[in-house]
Amino acid sequence: MTIVRVKGFKIFDDRHGRRRCYHRKTGVAIDLTKAPEGSAEFFAECARIAAMVAATTPKPGTLGLLIETYRGHAAFLDLAPRTRSDYQAVFDYLKPIADTPLIKFDKPLVVRIRDKATTKGRRQANYVKTVLSLLFAWGCERGFLATNPAAGIKSIRRKKGLPDANRPWADEERDAALTCPVHMRAAIGLMMFTGLGPKDALMLPRNFLKGGEIATSRSKTGEPVFWQCPAQLMAILAEAPHHSAITLCANSRGKPWTVSGFNSSWQKFRRKIEREGRIGPGLTLYGLRHTVAVILREIGYDERTIADALGQADPKMALHYAKLADLKPKMRGVVTQFDVELDKRKTKAVKPTS
Repeated sequence: MTIVRVKGFKIFDDRHGRRRCYHRKTGVAIDLTKAPEGSAEFFAECARIAAMVAATTPKPGTLGLLIETYRGHAAFLDLAPRTRSDYQAVFDYLKPIADTPLIKFDKPLVVRIRDKATTKGRRQANYVKTVLSLLFAWGCERGFLATNPAAGIKSIRRKKGLPDANRPWADEERDAALTCPVHMRAAIGLMMFTGLGPKDALMLPRNFLKGGEIATSRSKTGEPVFWQCPAQLMAILAEAPHHSAITLCANSRGKPWTVSGFNSSWQKFRRKIEREGRIGPGLTLYGLRHTVAVILREIGYDERTIADALGQADPKMALHYAKLADLKPKMRGVVTQFDVELDKRKTKAVKPTS
C-alpha cells in the first residue's frame, strides 16, 4: 500500500479500522469516501483547505497578527466579558485592514480610520481610536511597534447645541415611568434607585438582594456595587408579582427578562407617556444612572462617592454623569457658612481700643 503524506494533514486508521484524514491545525476533516486517499480529488481538497487556512491566518508584522496575539493574552482575557465583547466588535470592524503592516501605521492613518468610523457615529469612531491606542500601547511594550501611533490623537468633539445623550430624568418623569405595568416596575425601580444599568438590573440574581442590601458588580467593568435599598425601591420590590425566576426581575410570564425584550416593552410604554405629555423627548433607561449621579451631587456628595455608588473606577466619569446637577441650593448654603466664617475672622482682626 502506498503511504500518502501531506504537510499539515494527519492520515490514520481510527479504532474501527476506517481511514481518516484531517487538517492538524484546524481539525477540518476530508471525507475519504468522496475524495479517496491519493486521488486527484484528495490532493485538490487538501490544497483547498490549506489555502483557506492561509487566507485566514494573520500575516507576520500586521495589525491582524497583533490583534490575534493580544486576544490570546491575559491583558485581554482578564477583562470583563462586556469589555471583551466591545473590543471584539472593534476588531471585527478592523478586519478589512488586518493585513496592513504595523510599520505603515502613523497618526494620519489612525486619524483617517477614526474619521471613516464616523459613519457608525461619533462615539463609535472615538471608541475605535481608543481601542487602537490601547492595542498599540500593549504592542509597544512587547516589541511589536516602536511607538504608539494612536497616542495623543484627540477624540472627535461633540457638536454644540446637540441634546445631551442619556440626560437625567426630571422628578415628574420618574413618577410617570413608575406607572408602567407592574411586571416592569421592579426593573425600572432598580435602575432608578440604585443607578444600575439596564443589563445589570435585569440580570441581577435574586439572591444578590439580602436584608434590603444589594451587593453585585458591573458586567462591563467588574467594579463592585453596593446599595442599601431606599424605602421606595423596597416598596416596589414588595409589590412585584411572585415568580420563580433566578433573577430579581421577571417578565409577565415569570421568566427572566432579556435586554431586547425589556427594551421593546419600555419603548412601547415610553412612546405612550410621551404622547400624553407626561415625559419629555430623549428619555433613555441609561439616563437613570445620570439621574442618580445628579441627585447625589446636588445633596453634596463628592465625585469619588458618586463613582463608588455607580461602580465606576474613575471619578472623572462620575463628575461627567453629574455635570447637570443644580448646585444653587448647595452653594447658597456654602456662601452662608462662608459669610459666617468671614464675620468671625473680621471680629478677631479688630483690635480693642485703649
